[in-house]
Amino acid sequence: MVDAPRPEWLAVDWGTSRLRVWAMAGDHVLEARASDQGMGGLGRDGFEPALLALTEGWLPATGQIPVIACGMVGARTGWAEADYRAIPCTPLDPAAAARPAVRDPRLSVLILPGLSQAEPPDVMRGEETQIAGFLARHPDHDGTLCLPGTHSKWVRLAGGKVTSFRTFMTGELYALLSRQSVLRLSIGEAEPDAAAFATAAAHPGAMVEHLFPLRAASLLNGATPEVTAGRLSGLLIGAEVAAARDFWHDRRVTLIGAPGISALYAQALATHRAAATQMDGAELVLDGLRAARRALSTDATGKDAMR
Repeated sequence: MVDAPRPEWLAVDWGTSRLRVWAMAGDHVLEARASDQGMGGLGRDGFEPALLALTEGWLPATGQIPVIACGMVGARTGWAEADYRAIPCTPLDPAAAARPAVRDPRLSVLILPGLSQAEPPDVMRGEETQIAGFLARHPDHDGTLCLPGTHSKWVRLAGGKVTSFRTFMTGELYALLSRQSVLRLSIGEAEPDAAAFATAAAHPGAMVEHLFPLRAASLLNGATPEVTAGRLSGLLIGAEVAAARDFWHDRRVTLIGAPGISALYAQALATHRAAATQMDGAELVLDGLRAARRALSTDATGKDAMR
């Protein structure tokens, strides 16, 4: 029988649909676990039980264990609201974290705040921790990050600070159109065809007028679900990339996200002769949480600030 790890602290990435936790000794991962107990399915009283269930065997018999959490757990409808920090600013300030009330005396929980932008109005929650992880690896980077996802973010970095950002609901629009509109009849669960994606991404045009023809093409021309999915994805991502030109034109772009979706964005950028490098975002969240822990590890008296 393998003994359960005895972590020094817990790193938590709590999104809308997923909860990921890491048992940590310094910067080293002892064990990782995940569940589908995301923020979206929990009431305020459900967060602590969900965390305790997933970390069973990790908590000490006596004393407290520091927990640093990021993501939608800090939203207004999350465990405890962590206020947004106004840009321009560094991506993380752990001293501004929220501390939710807990029943279990073994838990000492901090929830990292998100970022806000006054004009145009915008917010992010969770992505700032990935950005901090990126800067931990590339502290001198000045340029643009793109974080594709349900709500993709385009972010400008300069001098270690986030200076501006913009959110696009591209992933959510694709999900709505492919699963709830008439286009669901032509797409189903198909993966986008690469060639169809490239053609549509290069010429998104007035996107709205091109949507219903996707359905008509499947009825009249036998367009396959894969081709229809590729065209829809290309139209949406192509329109996003064109609208985000101020972020990538004449700037270095790094794509941070899952390899599949990042590759589509790289392909769309390539149609404008804009090069991009790709990084898997999964590890960058943990790097950001590590950076937060290091920043909080000691206060002026040399004592652990989390306890």
